[in-house]
Order: sequence, then structure tokens, then C-alpha cells
Amino acid sequence: MSYVPQLVGKTYHVRTFGCQMNLHDSERVSGLLDDCGCVQVSDVSEADIVVFMTCSVREKADTHLYGEASNLVRLPKPPCGRRIVAIGGCIAQRDGETLKKKIPNVDVVFGTSALASVPQLLVDAFEDGDDGEVFVDTVEEGRGFSTELPSHREQQFHAWVPIMTGCNNFCTYCIVPYVRGREKSRVFERIVDECRRLVDDGVREVTLLGQNVNSYGKDLYGELRFAELLRAVGETGVERIRFTSSNPKDLSPEIINAMAEVSNVMPHLHLAVQSGSSRVLKAMNRSYTREQYIDLAKRIKTAVPGIALTTDIIVGFPGETEEDFEQTLSLVREVGFSSAYTFIYSKRPGTPAAKIEDDTPREVIQERFDRLARLVEDLAHEANQVDLNTTVTSLVEGTSKRDSSVLVGHSPKNQTVLFDLPEGKRAEDLVGKMCDVQVEVAKTWYLRGKLVGEPR
Repeated sequence: MSYVPQLVGKTYHVRTFGCQMNLHDSERVSGLLDDCGCVQVSDVSEADIVVFMTCSVREKADTHLYGEASNLVRLPKPPCGRRIVAIGGCIAQRDGETLKKKIPNVDVVFGTSALASVPQLLVDAFEDGDDGEVFVDTVEEGRGFSTELPSHREQQFHAWVPIMTGCNNFCTYCIVPYVRGREKSRVFERIVDECRRLVDDGVREVTLLGQNVNSYGKDLYGELRFAELLRAVGETGVERIRFTSSNPKDLSPEIINAMAEVSNVMPHLHLAVQSGSSRVLKAMNRSYTREQYIDLAKRIKTAVPGIALTTDIIVGFPGETEEDFEQTLSLVREVGFSSAYTFIYSKRPGTPAAKIEDDTPREVIQERFDRLARLVEDLAHEANQVDLNTTVTSLVEGTSKRDSSVLVGHSPKNQTVLFDLPEGKRAEDLVGKMCDVQVEVAKTWYLRGKLVGEPR
């Protein structure tokens, strides 16, 4: 424990936008603040320190941040009498001190590589920030991985494990390489050692993180080592292994073989396609064609029977025609995704795609988006019917927000699984347990059934 006198007893609240890497970074920031002697609170109005971990992938994230951060001025004074607003993540890295123009009440801005600086930045803000100065650290060079920092995990049975940061792909619509930097892999042995420690600490599921995990190792070792890493993590004894994100162009036969042969790698793969049109994929700089993606999906499904394949799809990329969009619908049907995250294209200043003129009416793009959403819903419902009247294993995460007598978890295929709390059982005793659930109802977005056997 490394108490910081100026921060001891200060209350804090962390609000996270965006990807799983931000969730991991939020846990590290929380761990740092705990170590400094701060106290986490669930109600933002009770927080002396409010931290926003931000995402810059879509414009909506910017809008949410500006609204929520600006609204803090309307709250009553916090316990210590002064509220410090800190903004981290990709928007902080992108905008730096200029955030002050958009969010006048911001006090601290820290970039994607500057998590370790947060305590000192907060101290500076509390001691010297009365004149409206903003304290900033967005330096990237020479910084280590945030994995060396303390962590305050939201779930004791699950852990995010970054294996690399950054991206070298430069998709034309994507801001991530500009705010997360080039690919940088962690040392192989340190990742495996961390997973072993997590298992010793009671973790049952890990999610390996990177902007493109499939290219892990290339910058550090001169060769791709993700397949080898999956096998090594599989030998640590952790019961469930997941990973994200995967770029199709780097998903090698060796990775597919590891997924098939390592029993604790879960039968679920999120593989972003973004479009079903080879013309649009080329304009996006995705480095694969429609045909190559379909062939890859077939090879994955052959190697891992029953795998749940999910994806990301952008609708309305500049210049997308009706023919291009129909090819996307066709690909979605042919691959048979279990689910998909669908988005309307969001122009990101500083990216090549932002310079492409497009006069497609908004209502046309919205109508296409709605068509795709209906198809995705139909396929998701169809995919879940496979598990009707079967028994699936759910790792229980907690209770339903709507009904505290209903437990919620996820299956190996990452489906949401609901079941009623058995009579005589306490919900808190089942959180983090593996429970076999006999599926009696298979809806579009969840499975529901009854507990069979004993939790373990």
C-alpha cells in the first residue's frame, strides 16, 4: 500500500466508455487510487474525483463524454469540498489540453500510456488547480505496460489480460492507430506468469486483449506467436480463455488449430468483417476480400464445430452503394453469424475516410441499417435455438438488474444465460460459480432455464 497523503480519504468514481481495453485500464486506475488511500463510491455525486475513461471510435462517445462531464457542475459539492474531473483514454490522448475548450471543468487529462501518472496529476490539481489550470500527460514514448500497476477488478473470477497495445493496420475509418500508437507486444513469459498468478488468486476466466491479438509477437520476436501463447495460457489451469480483437487478415491456420485443440479456449470468436463488399473492404484498407473472409469463416467452423462466430459491421461507409450493401447482407446470411454489432459509419477527423465525399441520404443509410439489424436478429434467434433443451454451463456473474431473484452468466459461446435463484440459495454464494443450466427458453439475446446439479 503506497498512501498519498493528499489523496487519502478522497472518494472516487470511474465511468468507462468503449472497448475492453478501457475496462482494463479503468480497473488499473481504480487500483492506483485504492493504493493511494482513496475510497470508491458508486454514486458520482458523492465523488471528490470523477474519472472518465474514454473512447474515440465513434462520435457518440465524444457526445456522451461532453454531456456527462459538463453536467457534473450541477451536482452538490463533494465531501472534500472540491471535485476534480479527470479524463483518460483515447479522447484524452487525441485532444490533450484542448479538451479544456470543450469541457471547461476538466482538471486532469491523461493519455493511454500515462495511467501511472494519475496520482501525481490529481495531487497537482488539488494543490494548484484553483486558477482553472489543466494538468496533462499524454506522453507515449518510453512508457511501460499498465499491467505492472495495481488492479481493482470488478469481478474476482474474471480478469482482462492485455498482451499488446496499438495497431499497425490503419483502416481508413479508424482513429485507433493514431491514439493507441503502433503495435507493442508484452513479453511472452510475463503474460503467462500473470495468468498463473490470476489462477492462484481465484480467477476462472481470462480475456486476452489487444487491438489485433492475432499479430502478437511480430514486433518483439520477429514472428507471430499468438497460437503459441494460447497454448501456454491453456496450460496455466485457467478454466476459460477468451480473446479480442481479431483481424481476419492475421488469423492463421496455427491460431485456428490452437482454438480447436486447447480445450479451455472458448468456442466463440469475434471476427470483425465490417463489410461484405470487396470494393468497400479495399476502400477501408481491410486487406482481405469478401471471398477470403467467407473461406476463413468456413475453415473456423470446420475446425471448431458449433463455434459462435460474431462480428462488427459498418453501414454507410462513404461511397457504399445499394449493391455493396446487398453484398453485406448476402455475406451475413452465408456465414451465419450468431450475433453482430452493427454501426452507422461515424466520420473521425484525421482519418483518410473522413476526406471522402458522400452524398448518400441519411434516410437511405438508416433504412439499410434497419434491414441489417432485422437480419442479425433473425440469425441470432436461429443460432440460440441450437441450445434449446440442452444443458449449458454458465459462469455466474450476478443477478439481473430487473429481478434480483434471477441469476445472470455467460455460456462458453458467450450467450447470456438466465436462471432462477434456487430456493435456499443466496445469490452471492453463486457468483463466480460454474452452473449447469437446462435451457427451457431460447430467445434472440439470451437463454433461460433451470439449474441442474450442484454449482462448482
